[in-house]
Amino acid sequence: MSASERTPLRVGNRTLSLSNQDKVLWPRDGYTKGDLVEYYRSVASVILPHLQDRPLTLQRYPNGIDAESFFEKRLPKGVPDWVDRVTTTSAEGGRKITYVVCNDEPTLVYVANLASIVLHVWTSRVQTLDEPDFVFFDLDPGEKCTLKNLATVTLAMRDAIKAIGMHGLVKTSGGMGLHFFVPLVAGYSYESVKLFAELAARHVAGQLGGAVSLERSIKKRDPKSVYLDFQQVGRGKTYVVAYSVRAREGAPVSTPLNWSEVEAFAKKRGETAPWDEFAKFNIRTVGKRLESEGDLWGGKAWKKQRLEPAIVKAQKAWA
Repeated sequence: MSASERTPLRVGNRTLSLSNQDKVLWPRDGYTKGDLVEYYRSVASVILPHLQDRPLTLQRYPNGIDAESFFEKRLPKGVPDWVDRVTTTSAEGGRKITYVVCNDEPTLVYVANLASIVLHVWTSRVQTLDEPDFVFFDLDPGEKCTLKNLATVTLAMRDAIKAIGMHGLVKTSGGMGLHFFVPLVAGYSYESVKLFAELAARHVAGQLGGAVSLERSIKKRDPKSVYLDFQQVGRGKTYVVAYSVRAREGAPVSTPLNWSEVEAFAKKRGETAPWDEFAKFNIRTVGKRLESEGDLWGGKAWKKQRLEPAIVKAQKAWA
């Protein structure tokens, strides 16, 4: 690569050599790798707390979103010594894998320069890799599911959790669905958290009937229903971190929401599809949203909770 194709950039106390910043990654929108780097720099202060101390899997698109992509768990070749990392056994057992851990802005810029559009992280942190620090539900709408139906199911999930004394947080997935989180204190195993997630999901499914599906096979689901996936809890399983870009037209961003926004979605009339609303959260708009709203998951919003009192209440409320 010629020197003219590389761009030096000072980020914090590091000088990075960026490559091909004019390369178009979103052909229909014209967004370049430079735009991706600039976006991640602009949200560094809010995304880094969500990346902090979590093993990172990169989803890379070196030739843009229409070309071949790949997931990279292992530390990429040529990563500088100053990039934090953690080595642990794989979920499948046996194999040792060294992951990037993105704890600072220079690392964030470095991985963005690798055309890592989507950032996936573990549900636990390096200090306690066998202890997830939240319960996670992926609400995945069928192809004929409306925004109203998706929001209604999500609110039912919120209310079920609230009825047992806990609070949840919600974000867009950056695609069609929503992600629901229940922050936890440290100390719970993946097995106990997954059991709780299943109990909650089955309770909500029992309340809403055909509006919710727990069926893993897409072909067996009602296309108007919401698949309430409680099984993305386990060692080595990942989720798309808040404020990550997605490799979809329009460069959407996985964005935390106010519950009032979800309530408004549930009042939508007609056949509005989730994507019609969620596409509004993208690399052009999220900056202005942060200026007015701040990080909706920051500070006291991420309130860590205990499961034991909730389980006692669930035995009565969910009976």
